[in-house]
Amino acid sequence: MAKLVGTKSALTKSVTKSTQARVLSSHISYRGPVFSVTTDEVEEPGGVRARRDVVRHSGSIVVLAVDDSAKSARKAEPRILLERQYRHAAQSMMWELPAGRIDDGETALTAAKRELLEETGYSAQHWKRILHFYVSPGFLDETMTIYLAHGLQAGRAQPEPDEKIATRFFTLSEAERMALNGRVRDAKTICGILWLAQMPRPAR
Repeated sequence: MAKLVGTKSALTKSVTKSTQARVLSSHISYRGPVFSVTTDEVEEPGGVRARRDVVRHSGSIVVLAVDDSAKSARKAEPRILLERQYRHAAQSMMWELPAGRIDDGETALTAAKRELLEETGYSAQHWKRILHFYVSPGFLDETMTIYLAHGLQAGRAQPEPDEKIATRFFTLSEAERMALNGRVRDAKTICGILWLAQMPRPAR
């Protein structure tokens, strides 16, 4: 029995050691204002040797801004703040949750508060981190953190010069239908909407 335990321990150590790739060489192929690209020659777990081009990104935040000021009214439901803007990579206008990159020296929460104000003019009294995930881990190391924001207060938006953003509130049921019928095609927004849709709601 002792021998079996020892063998299991050795296997566990072997698996633990091989959970990350060994980088044989690495160089920056591209450096831009938002992201960079590294070209890595690696030996991955299982002995696979390969070239991996990886987009390096500082990480982003997403804000699920919810207006529930009328939630006590009969049949009322939360409203979600969405914004609409043109996305060149998708060649189309898209409905999205407010979001943006985490700047140097910022925490994720600080970035979330800044982006919500800049893009929509709203600030929020209550914040809660609800989701954290990789956007596309096959080639991109960017993570996104979604914050739930309550207690909204309107103000003046301060968009960047290259941002033309329209905002609108949708009821939760409207937003959920948009996510499920393809009207919303942005992954982070679908994640946030469906997270809120499956959360228990107070009895009316």
